Amino acid sequence: MLARWLVLVALARSARGYAGLQGVRVARVGRPGATVDLGEELRAAATSQPALCILGTYAADFNCVEYAQRVAHYLPKLRERNVGRVLFVVNGKPEAATALAELVNLPADVELFADPGGVAGRAFGVSRGWRPDDAELSSYVKLFAMLFGLGAWATLPAVIGGYLGNPFVPQPWIESALAQGQRAGRWPNTALVLDEATGAVVENKFAALPLVGGWPRRPLELATLRLQNMLDISIRNWQALRPEDGHLRVLTQLGGCVVLGADGVPLYEHRDPGICAVCNFESLLSQLERKSARKL
Repeated sequence: MLARWLVLVALARSARGYAGLQGVRVARVGRPGATVDLGEELRAAATSQPALCILGTYAADFNCVEYAQRVAHYLPKLRERNVGRVLFVVNGKPEAATALAELVNLPADVELFADPGGVAGRAFGVSRGWRPDDAELSSYVKLFAMLFGLGAWATLPAVIGGYLGNPFVPQPWIESALAQGQRAGRWPNTALVLDEATGAVVENKFAALPLVGGWPRRPLELATLRLQNMLDISIRNWQALRPEDGHLRVLTQLGGCVVLGADGVPLYEHRDPGICAVCNFESLLSQLERKSARKL
C-alpha cells in the first residue's frame, strides 16, 4: 500500500514538474512590465545546453537566501558542468528580488524573475507547507509551526545539522557566504580572518576546533551563517524583502529547482522537504557529472 502511494506521489509530481511551468507567467526583473512564460523561457534557455531554474521562496526566507548564496558560490562549477543560463524565481515583487541579489552579491548573469503569488513553485509541485488551505489561520502562525516540523518534516534535521556539522559531505559554499557576509559588515563577524587588502579568507576559526576541525562541514559553521543571515539579511531588511500583503500564503511555501537538458528532459529535480532543507548543490553537480559520463 505504501509503495503504491509513493508511486502515485511520484507520478503526480512528475506530471507537474517542468511541464507544470508551461503557461505560468512571471515578471522579468530589470525590465518593468515585461513578463515571460516561465516554461517556455526555461525551454528556450536549454536549447543548446542545460539550464538551471531555481523556484525560490519569498526573499527574506532562509531557503531563498541560501539558494542565492549557493548559486553565487557554485556558478563556476555549474559552468564547468556545461550549465548555461540560470533562472532564479523569487516569490515577491521585483524590488525584493533585486534587494536580495544585492545583499548576497549574486552574479549579474543570474537571471531574476518575480512571482509574488508563488504560482510557479506550486505549478512545479513544491510543498505548500502546513495547513495551506486554512484561510482562517494566520500564515505567520503556520510558519511558526513549520519551524518545529509541521508540514515540513526535514526542518529540524536540517537546523540541527547546522549545529552538529557533517564529517562526510563538503559544503564549501558556507565559507564563501560567511566571508561575503563579513565583508558586508554582518554579525557574527569573527568566524573567519580575512585579508584586509583583498578580503580573501586567511583563516577559518572552525578549523581549529579539536577533533572536528578537519570535517568537511564543521560543527556550528552553518549555524553561524544562518544566524548571520537571519539577523542582518532577513530581519534587518524585512521591509524590503517581505512578501506582499496580498500574498502572505507564500510564507509557508517551500522551494525547489530543476536542471533542464538540451533535449527538454529534466536532468535533475529537487523540492525542499523543509525550512533550511534546500538543494545540495554537491549532489546536483555529481548527478550532472554522472549523466554526462553516460553519454560519452
